[in-house]
Amino acid sequence: MTAGKRLFALATGVALLACVVDEQSTINGAGATGKSTFLRTLNRMNDVIPGAREKGKIMIDGKHLYASDVDPVALRRDVVKLLALHQPVAIDLRMIVAAIKINADLERIGDLAVNIAEAARRYFSAGTVPEQQLLPRMSEIAEAMLADALNAFITNSLRTAQAVLERDDTLDSLRDQVNRRLVDLMRHTPDALSSALELMLIARHLERTGDHATNIAEDVFFVVAGEDIRHQMLGIPEAKSGLNG
Repeated sequence: MTAGKRLFALATGVALLACVVDEQSTINGAGATGKSTFLRTLNRMNDVIPGAREKGKIMIDGKHLYASDVDPVALRRDVVKLLALHQPVAIDLRMIVAAIKINADLERIGDLAVNIAEAARRYFSAGTVPEQQLLPRMSEIAEAMLADALNAFITNSLRTAQAVLERDDTLDSLRDQVNRRLVDLMRHTPDALSSALELMLIARHLERTGDHATNIAEDVFFVVAGEDIRHQMLGIPEAKSGLNG
């Protein structure tokens, strides 16, 4: 299976499982989390993973998932029945659990992107300061971490996932550096208070984006190696994990 087809299958699972996990989800409407999250997730993943775009229909018992007459309640019931009858175990079950968790992380990253845009609008209204030049590096690292985390999940690469984990401390250090500079700015230039606070918020949101990318990388270890590494330092030892590609 190609990386694109694997992504399509996994994202489909996310969409279907969202209908089970979130009892408030609907297939159509502004409040949709199943269909809309699937579309947003697939489109955003295509931006960071080359060749991930796929076309086609998602059929369940001969009915197109995106059909206007799809009943979300019946869909949840069918998905639960499917899971109960097939009883996924081992890596299949871990994949399902990870897909649900990654879906939540991607949704939060989307929220953080909106927060950054809103903070940036307020920042430019308040006036720019030279310290804004500290943020592009944070943004580059956060974006790279997310792209690599998703790629690690699609390719089952523990080595790529490990590299994501190792960059988290760098992002945290940059956030601390930005905060120190901005505190110093506010101390010596009170007129720049509003601008400095908005930059602090943006730095915080970028750091949180890196945290969510780290969560996804940890899920890769969970799926591939069957290890929960959330309370361990930088993944699991190479001798134990046999870090691949």
